[in-house]
Amino acid sequence: MSDSKKAANQSRQKTRPLIYVVDDEPMLLELAVLVLEPFGYQLQTFRDPEAAMQSFTAANPRPAIVITDYAMLRLNGMDLVKRCKQLQPGQKVILISGTVGQEIFRGESVTPDRFLAKPYEAKQLVDMVKAVLAEKV
Repeated sequence: MSDSKKAANQSRQKTRPLIYVVDDEPMLLELAVLVLEPFGYQLQTFRDPEAAMQSFTAANPRPAIVITDYAMLRLNGMDLVKRCKQLQPGQKVILISGTVGQEIFRGESVTPDRFLAKPYEAKQLVDMVKAVLAEKV
């Protein structure tokens, strides 16, 4: 690839919002990629929430949105939400769950920006991501 094509490709990637998707189910990570990538988003997926936190901590710039499942083995989604927002106040986070509802974060001082119940339709996820990105920090 020529230098000008590499530079154009890097420029395009910088303008595409980066989204972290965290879920310990590989099929759900693949689904998120299939649903969101066609809309021009850069996606980085993590099966391990601790690995996601390490990447998040080192990232510069940080992702535009973190999408996380609630029920995971090492760290639950609410803990991930709290840790991300502690490091980056204003970080946009979508919490997804098929095991709990929005009551899980009622009364909490730190909450996700949106909640999406499983099972969900692809359009719901796309619309939610677009809405969260459109909000000002």
